[in-house]
Amino acid sequence: MTSPSTTTATELRTAPPAALRASTGTRTLVALDIDGTLLGADGIVPAVTVGAVREVRRSGHHVVLASGRSLVGILPVAGQLGIEQGWAVASNGAVVARVDADLPSGYRIEKMHSFDVEPVVRLARAALPTVQVGVEEVGWGYRVNRAFEPGLVNGEQRRVADAELWKAPAARVILRGGGALSLLEPLRELGVTATPAGPDWVDVTPLSLSKATALERIRERVGVDPGATLAVGDGVNDLEMITWAARGVAMGHAPAAVLDAADEVTGPIEENGVVAVLSTLR
Repeated sequence: MTSPSTTTATELRTAPPAALRASTGTRTLVALDIDGTLLGADGIVPAVTVGAVREVRRSGHHVVLASGRSLVGILPVAGQLGIEQGWAVASNGAVVARVDADLPSGYRIEKMHSFDVEPVVRLARAALPTVQVGVEEVGWGYRVNRAFEPGLVNGEQRRVADAELWKAPAARVILRGGGALSLLEPLRELGVTATPAGPDWVDVTPLSLSKATALERIRERVGVDPGATLAVGDGVNDLEMITWAARGVAMGHAPAAVLDAADEVTGPIEENGVVAVLSTLR
């Protein structure tokens, strides 16, 4: 396996031949992470990536956007890519939706998992009194104890008291602040999925959910063979989907754990590494 320290932007670690055969000459389910895979810091999908995604879709493959973002954060990206009809995995697998530009909302929820967020909020606030909390309201935004800075979350925000944060079950809770990663194990002991999304950020979703669990649901729905699955991502929250896919690809700038888990390593976001992978699908 190529060492992360020696993997360069132009160096592609190739998948086993069987995985390559499975993803060419047949309809493939192509799961694409968004931030760090399709989008750089400017929030715009490069034209070369838009073209590659459109070509893959024209060839009959199923492109599924799979993100830690909320659904309202995924829809504009689908629009940039020209995806008017398709599937999306939001909130790290807690939400499965159909993108449908013909609907007033632009989408239809196919499956949403939710959980009682009160124990999570209470634990986080007791351990880190200054922690920033966002409770997702699917399709709208977040109930928050303190407003997140522009660009950090998608959709609207409404500041509320702690008791209103947990007034209803939710698909996801965001915890942000210094020391947030120290909450990972205590949160997991509550029976939830806690995923680091940065040095000061933890996403909390219902137990045993990931992008992979949602993608498997979609795979079964569209009738794609397990061997005809491809996933590309760059974050820790992509680990499960990269190992789920018959052909799991890590972006070149991904952390070591993601690089090690992948069948292939492509170029980093700065070199539009996802395009090299998509170009193999015809």
